[in-house]
Amino acid sequence: MTENANTSQSMPAGAEGSRCGVVALIGAPNAGKSTLLNHLVGAKVSIVTHKVQTTRARVRGVALDGPAQVIFVDTPGIFSQAKRRLERAMVHAAWTSAEDADVVVLLYDAARKKVDEDTLAIVEKLKRINRPCALALNKIDRIRRDKLLELAARFDAEGVFERIFMISAETGDGVADLKHWLAERMPEGPWLYPEDQLSDLTMRLLAAEVTREKLFLNLHEELPYSLTVETDDWQEFDDGSARIEQTIYVERDAQKRIVLGRQGQMIRKVREAAQRELSEEMERPVHLFLFVKVRERWTDDPERYRDWGLEFDV
Repeated sequence: MTENANTSQSMPAGAEGSRCGVVALIGAPNAGKSTLLNHLVGAKVSIVTHKVQTTRARVRGVALDGPAQVIFVDTPGIFSQAKRRLERAMVHAAWTSAEDADVVVLLYDAARKKVDEDTLAIVEKLKRINRPCALALNKIDRIRRDKLLELAARFDAEGVFERIFMISAETGDGVADLKHWLAERMPEGPWLYPEDQLSDLTMRLLAAEVTREKLFLNLHEELPYSLTVETDDWQEFDDGSARIEQTIYVERDAQKRIVLGRQGQMIRKVREAAQRELSEEMERPVHLFLFVKVRERWTDDPERYRDWGLEFDV
């Protein structure tokens, strides 16, 4: 939503020596992929919450590093017990992105006490997809250095990763080195996006994602996974302001009451937070209007999956 914050020297998209490629960011749920993507791009293009499986769509963020344009794909978290249709579609999308990428980066939360089963399963599958891979050990500020080195050795022994980076996606420590290494690995070719484009998501979808983020942050337990947000109307005015109407869809009447809150307190809190962020990101006044409707089994609607770039029947 904002201009590219990358200060690296760039070059025209078709210039001789230009590079362009795709990097898939994969990992178990809540590894920090969305936070890393936002830091790599230099702007917020993917929502971030403390809950697992926040990312649904494959979000593409575009970053520049010298002659290279790197297209990062933030994928949904990969986990082995995907039972619901939406969960299966999300995991399938993550692996499809990895198989189509020029380089794959596995992000791992180094603060975890041991390597979880989901990550071990990811490593095993990476051995089979035949793509250059790097490992990014995230949250290094939350682990002792000796333990961090042990963890790096544990992953290095798998023989999958060309490089292991130690980073903090939140503070940015080590991220520049990761980005530069990836840029050097991109194949030669013209850039695919204009120099100032940060993401391939439309403004309508980005605005809906901002509202969904606020819902995730304010609602508890499983309810956020039972709702979705759609931008229904967008009007631009001569004074530079915008009026945005969105609908929050839930599956049951009881969920609608929770989203609204007592005397409308919850929906008002979410609206104010989303409107404030949209105004800041768009650098102009935004008037946001939210409506809550019940749509039973919306997770079985193929149209929703097309909007997110997910396959319905997987």
